[in-house]
Amino acid sequence: MTSSPTAIPVLRAVALDKTYASLVPGSPGLQLFHNLSLEVAAGEMVAIVGESGAGKSSLLHLLAALDKPTAGEVFCSATNVTSLTPRQAATFRNRDIGYVWQFHYLLPEFTALENIAMPLLARGTPHTQALQHAADWLGRVGLASRAQNRSGELSGGEQQRISIARALVTQPKLLLADEPTGDLDATAQRIFDLLQTLHREESLASVLVTHNLEFASRCDRVLRLRDGRLSPA
Repeated sequence: MTSSPTAIPVLRAVALDKTYASLVPGSPGLQLFHNLSLEVAAGEMVAIVGESGAGKSSLLHLLAALDKPTAGEVFCSATNVTSLTPRQAATFRNRDIGYVWQFHYLLPEFTALENIAMPLLARGTPHTQALQHAADWLGRVGLASRAQNRSGELSGGEQQRISIARALVTQPKLLLADEPTGDLDATAQRIFDLLQTLHREESLASVLVTHNLEFASRCDRVLRLRDGRLSPA
């Protein structure tokens, strides 16, 4: 799937370089990316595959304004992500990015409902309204009956479904998922099916990092990260 000539891609990474300085004086740094570019349109799901250590998670960090490239730029719609201050970047992530990690990172002292509501509460949404939106998303991921359970009372698959709801409750433009099924076994298929369904329903631009080639093949495009660049797999 490609965007029309007049459409602005939801995500655009342009000529990204990322070099990490060496901890040993006089030694060259590590260049992770070189002239890496990527475009993702609304409604498109792109899978990124590659060997361990190729930099797949590091790339998602650049796209989500969790890190800055050494050179190049990242745009989300018309926003130049690389030019944002740390405070602006935090606001951008809360407004425009949904991020699903391999590990759920739920707050153990809060209920499933409260965990989903956290991003809305962080942006100042009234408490009652935030909980109502969170309840709606609990239903969408099939866990309405688990609203008052804490993370320790949920299975791994349930925890990941909660994290997906938490990522999407803010109605982001862009979904980034870093090995979202990598810590699961029997429920991995169900989690991927859920991600695809919500991606379509929300008309998201989605970038998924995965080692699972079967899941990758179900995406609109599969790109391989190798030697610091992306190419069709």
